[in-house]
Amino acid sequence: MKKILFMVPSLSGGGAEKVLVNLVNNLNKKYDITVLTLFDVGVNKQFLNERVNYKFVFPRVFRGNRLLLQLASPEYLYKKMVKGDYDIVVSFFQSPTTRIIAGGNKQSTKFVQWIHNEFHDKQELLSCYRSEREFRRLQQKYDATIFVAETVKTSYESLFPRLVRHPQVLYNVIETDKIRRLSLEQVDADKSSNPQNLQLISVGRLVPQKGFERLIRIVSRLAKEGYSIELSLLGTGELHSELQRLIEAEEVDSIVHLLGYKENPYAYVKNADLFVCSSLHEGYSTAVTESLIVGTPVLTTDCSGMAELLGEQNEYGMIVENSETALYKGLKELLENPHRLANYRKMAEIRGQNFNQANQVLAIERMFDELSSNL
Repeated sequence: MKKILFMVPSLSGGGAEKVLVNLVNNLNKKYDITVLTLFDVGVNKQFLNERVNYKFVFPRVFRGNRLLLQLASPEYLYKKMVKGDYDIVVSFFQSPTTRIIAGGNKQSTKFVQWIHNEFHDKQELLSCYRSEREFRRLQQKYDATIFVAETVKTSYESLFPRLVRHPQVLYNVIETDKIRRLSLEQVDADKSSNPQNLQLISVGRLVPQKGFERLIRIVSRLAKEGYSIELSLLGTGELHSELQRLIEAEEVDSIVHLLGYKENPYAYVKNADLFVCSSLHEGYSTAVTESLIVGTPVLTTDCSGMAELLGEQNEYGMIVENSETALYKGLKELLENPHRLANYRKMAEIRGQNFNQANQVLAIERMFDELSSNL
């Protein structure tokens, strides 16, 4: 039985953490799977199935952890944190764990890194490393680098061409059947919505990357122009208080709702008229993929992976330039053209049928098997 270790900072409520849980829960039983987190925090931990081994390094997040993880050598950190022998060791995020895993030096172990986000400058990639020289040295320790979308791969290679070995694109594992089943459950009546309003929804961590501030401003602007709309945001995060203050300042507290974390977001998305992704940048968006699976149309800013999801010509959803003005214009266009929105709903349902969990898992298992055959 091949032993595989996945290491991540935590199992918080983000999309990539959910993707990891989906993956390890669905890998073939021929693998002995362990998930190791730096910090024992996060709502997604509870969804690991019983055959997945779970370990952690620190019981909680502490101040100065990033500096500590950067000062110590990756070789020292690997030796102290990764206990036991594994055939394959995976850093599932581009994070401090990527530096740590590269400190492994056992000839009998293969090392893999997953890259989820598009990068626009070198500093975004170098933030966990002492220097660019160290980054380049450690990147070459990986036997395979997995990108979640072609655009993610392109952005990385534009900054560091021909640096990594065996780069390949493997799409995220999404539990399609489970999502469709859960989407049919009844939505909790925990918000005072007006059924006459067009219901917008977005799902994600309340962090700057998601662009929720500009989305709230756009909804406020359109409401003042007389459009009957309502926005629900599902998720938790550092910007909760700031977003609540913005909602109050814009006087849209009756039509913008911060609903917090929902164990079953799919029912909310299914019941919405439009999913809006306002992100400044993304990898291969789990939330947009899930919206298509439940048949809810999508309006999104132009981020990594969106053309692969929605089509180069906006066949399955609307992609607009990544700016507040363009997102405002795109949403206004859909409000003024309900027939176009209805067509996107039909096309979302068609596109959603193309996602196949079994095929995605098999592709990843094939990659692992090819690596382990070279041990």
